Amino acid sequence: MNGRRRAAAGALAALTLSLAACEDPLGTRNDRVQPGDHVTLPILGHGTVTERFTAEVAARGQWAYTTTWRQRTATGNAIKIWNVADSVPLLVDSVIVSNTFTLGDVQISDDGSLLVVATELTGPGSIIIYDRTDPAQLVQLSRFTSASTAPGVHTVKLGRVDGRLYAFLSINPDPARLVVLDLSDPAQPVELLSRPMGRPFVHDVFVRDGLLFTALWHDGLSIWDIGGGGQGGSPSNPVLLGNVETADGSAHNVWWYHASDGSKRYAFVGEEAPGVSGAASAGDIHVVDVSDMTAPREVAFFTVPNAGVHNFTMDETNGFLYAAYYNGGVRVLDVRGDLTSCSSAQRAADGRCDLGMMGREVGVGLGDLAVYVWGVALAGARLFASDMLSGLYVLDTAPLFGAAAASR
Repeated sequence: MNGRRRAAAGALAALTLSLAACEDPLGTRNDRVQPGDHVTLPILGHGTVTERFTAEVAARGQWAYTTTWRQRTATGNAIKIWNVADSVPLLVDSVIVSNTFTLGDVQISDDGSLLVVATELTGPGSIIIYDRTDPAQLVQLSRFTSASTAPGVHTVKLGRVDGRLYAFLSINPDPARLVVLDLSDPAQPVELLSRPMGRPFVHDVFVRDGLLFTALWHDGLSIWDIGGGGQGGSPSNPVLLGNVETADGSAHNVWWYHASDGSKRYAFVGEEAPGVSGAASAGDIHVVDVSDMTAPREVAFFTVPNAGVHNFTMDETNGFLYAAYYNGGVRVLDVRGDLTSCSSAQRAADGRCDLGMMGREVGVGLGDLAVYVWGVALAGARLFASDMLSGLYVLDTAPLFGAAAASR
């Protein structure tokens, strides 16, 4: 009798735990941080750059690449190639780019075969396409420049539509415009589109599933059909689906989040408010509900006092957003589940949920150092952070996953 009671009690306890798990929209587990938790990302290594300001970072496997910006003791015309097989990044080469004052984005194609870099502020602006067959020895395939790329390419993003690779270039004013190139033959890029947009900038874009998201500064976020929106759009003729002007303007960059549960509800927009390069910054992360692409609406935000967001990346499998926060270091947000379910105390006067008040910031890196973090890139369990002031940091994300991750 007692054995049957114990068995029944055990079954009831198991059922209770099972039901609790089903009712938890975040799928609570004991091997990862949860909203309300907060960890520090340890520094695994640091590759030092002092003669130039470090700009963007891209990483794949045991290789990372950083660009450089404007003038320090040397001009920002160098691509730094890092071997990151070990914890401390090893600088193996500096590729000097001719006829440029500053470099912007650095992008690796989805198949890893190409590296693309944007140039600006000298000449008409360009993108340079390199072959990565040997990741340590970049081979230039082409340098694309035209009347459409003047006075400079600030950012470049790569994306595939119907299996074909395209480059989407954000061009400096005046006028600000989007330029689209067909990279089917990377040795001979073909210009398909040059279209003015943005007030005063089109600063960055995000391409996925035949949709194009453009960050248009004070014109907010626009969503375009370029082959996946059902409105007859294409990379050579984007068709506007919807637009939202994010709070406070200065829409700088965007990521359309595909969650592991299959939902595609949110796009995250970075705001770059006025700051002082290397010293001070401002600007929030804005969360836009894109359930209806024709009527996107801002529903939440995240702010860091006395610091502003620049670029970010995502671990979509685990629902973590990693944000470069300039003088605020690196911030990690848990963005799983419903980001609009907040209490009145967690809601701003305009109705948006405050992710900080909701405990969604679960980690920080480089927060106690004098840094100015431009960009972040994720490769496995390591996060690469480009610090304008000192070079390339390697951070360990294992504390976000507890003992299970630490033993991987």
